Amino acid sequence: MFKALGRFVVGHRWLVIIGWLIAGAAVIGYAPSLATTTDQAEFLPKHYESIQAQKIQEKAFPKGFSPSAIVVFMREDGKALDKADSAEITKVGKALQAKKYEKVEEVITAPPSPHRTVQTVMVSMTDVKAGDKGQQDAVKDMRDDLKPLVAGSGLKVGVTGDAASQLDNEEASKKADGLIFIGTIVLIILLMTIIFRSPTITVLTIVGITLVSQIANGLIAIAAKEFHLKADSSVSSLLIVVLFGVGTDYILFLMFRYRERLRLGEDPKNAMISAVGRVGEAIASAAGAVIVCFLALLLSSLSFLVSMGPALAIAIGVTLLASLTLIPAIISLMGTKVFWPSKSWQREPRAARFEAVGKSVARRPGLFVIGSGLLMIVLALGSFGYKPTFASQEDENSKKESQVALHAMTKDLPAGSTNPSTVLMRSTNGAKLRDADMKSFVTHLEQVKGVGSASRTQLSKDGTTAEFNAVLTMDPNGRDAMDLVRGPLRTAAHEAAPPGTETKVGGITSVFVDINKAINRDFSVVFPTAAALIMLILGLLLRSIVAPIYLMVSVALGFGATLGASVLLFQQVEDQSGLTFFLPVIMYLFVVAIGTDYNILMVARLREEAKEGLGAREATAKSIQHAGPTVAAAGVILAGSFASMMLASDVSLAQIGFAVAFGIVIGAFVMAMFFTPALTALLGRAAWWPRRIRPEQPRQGVPPHGGPHHQQPVPARGGDSYAQGGRRD
Repeated sequence: MFKALGRFVVGHRWLVIIGWLIAGAAVIGYAPSLATTTDQAEFLPKHYESIQAQKIQEKAFPKGFSPSAIVVFMREDGKALDKADSAEITKVGKALQAKKYEKVEEVITAPPSPHRTVQTVMVSMTDVKAGDKGQQDAVKDMRDDLKPLVAGSGLKVGVTGDAASQLDNEEASKKADGLIFIGTIVLIILLMTIIFRSPTITVLTIVGITLVSQIANGLIAIAAKEFHLKADSSVSSLLIVVLFGVGTDYILFLMFRYRERLRLGEDPKNAMISAVGRVGEAIASAAGAVIVCFLALLLSSLSFLVSMGPALAIAIGVTLLASLTLIPAIISLMGTKVFWPSKSWQREPRAARFEAVGKSVARRPGLFVIGSGLLMIVLALGSFGYKPTFASQEDENSKKESQVALHAMTKDLPAGSTNPSTVLMRSTNGAKLRDADMKSFVTHLEQVKGVGSASRTQLSKDGTTAEFNAVLTMDPNGRDAMDLVRGPLRTAAHEAAPPGTETKVGGITSVFVDINKAINRDFSVVFPTAAALIMLILGLLLRSIVAPIYLMVSVALGFGATLGASVLLFQQVEDQSGLTFFLPVIMYLFVVAIGTDYNILMVARLREEAKEGLGAREATAKSIQHAGPTVAAAGVILAGSFASMMLASDVSLAQIGFAVAFGIVIGAFVMAMFFTPALTALLGRAAWWPRRIRPEQPRQGVPPHGGPHHQQPVPARGGDSYAQGGRRD
């Protein structure tokens, strides 16, 4: 099938290229902009308590006061605020109200903090839909107006709150995307130039993937609009790495095989047809494993993961299609000029290091299985210390205005005052709530250990719904607050509900509690489903039952090793509070899927060598010699692409970058290079059971593989032809 595809692409190369250009122009021109959201509550299904509380609140208090931005004032000299300062702050608050900012509903000046180190002005804004920048624009205008308003007053001011944090995070995300893009491009240029010694291939790779990335982004935006998908802001950074990293990998797979066929004496057109025919199945299977992993996220209960899955699957699908059609069409048009100005493609490199590695693994496969397996197991032990964190982690020295203002605010106010937990009480029989019952309820909330204060904040016009605030004594984004809300606070709120009423606990801490519950549920559903689908793809590719099992075992060990290493680095060495809550999902998708990519490439070569008549051990040696450079180059480029995410100031992106890069290194240089081929050598023919590998007849006059120094294969008996003196270079 893939050889037929190669013939069509090479035979109609101009048609393929023009078709891609027309399709690209149409998609890019039609596609809307990709809207993103950072509102965590939007990601949860309606049956979670935090979302039920939010819905009750929105219905009963459609214009209730909920500050989206908090303006924090303090003295420049660090002294306590006096009456004149408070009067000036009140004046500034009135000036902000008079400005009539779009989306701003109400501005209220709060009293000074207990020690008068800070005073706040609360700004309530109308709710906005995903992609609406109205709140962020209002904060931006407010910050500009505040500078002249406090000039000469001896006060300094900063704006924090959800809207301000979203504005700062969005600006930081743009900078991060720029750094990641530049880092990825520089890495691809350096490595592709070193590998092929040709700037032509480097330019072709970057231009081709840039076009593919624009088309993929357009298709993702169209899908998001048509199917009402919600995309998290982190998707854009992941897309850059996925498209350029994975795209470069697939081009590498193709180019290595194309160069190999040219060295065997084939003309450029037939060489490309052979390359697509031989490596197309491996690329398609590798991409299929990644795609099914991403699509398994459709089973998630978190909408941002449900949206992320199809988005990344579309990106991989477009990259796969381009790798097997657009790139071969362009290369077949250029012929050997694609390697200009280098002539090194004409000579078979010795690949001495990979040849030596292959021979070592073939001689002592048991030793390499035990050594590589123990390395992954030891690293995996660190995963038992994994702690998830659900709030965005910021450096204490962060220069973001929202973070500076927040730190100043929390020095003299209860930690939970920035995001109090809200408790909604609603009558279930239509009767009005009684004052005595509500006062008693407040008393019960205040008796919960960890609640600093509680109060009733609002009562609906019909008297059937009341809102209460519970200010926690700890950071509302931390695990201690989550434990408090999950257990004592929700229990007390439910048990203290007066007869004929129901209570629901909301607020950001409650949202994090429910996200944690949803993630745990997803682990038990998404992971097994993705694993089963990958095993199915491996089974179809290899026509084997045994090989897919131990390939998945190796990938599972790689996942555990990656999580363990991430825990050791970020939680132990850097003493961070935990790993971002969705990191294991991202790791599973990329480490498992892409680790399977490299396993597929190596095992496909093993099978190909076995078909040529080699025994298990000699096939192992030859596979590492010939596929090893491809796997190593692809692993370095993709790991480096993800590692570029560590350039971002966002801790979550840095964690994702390290974890996936480390996982890819484990996948390429431990699993695919040592563990998988060594285990295949040990199992011999049993690895392919129930299929029996029969040697294929090589085409007359063309050696089956390798270069001009290769001899015809000598069929070997048993699985140890290498040790028995089978075919050698």
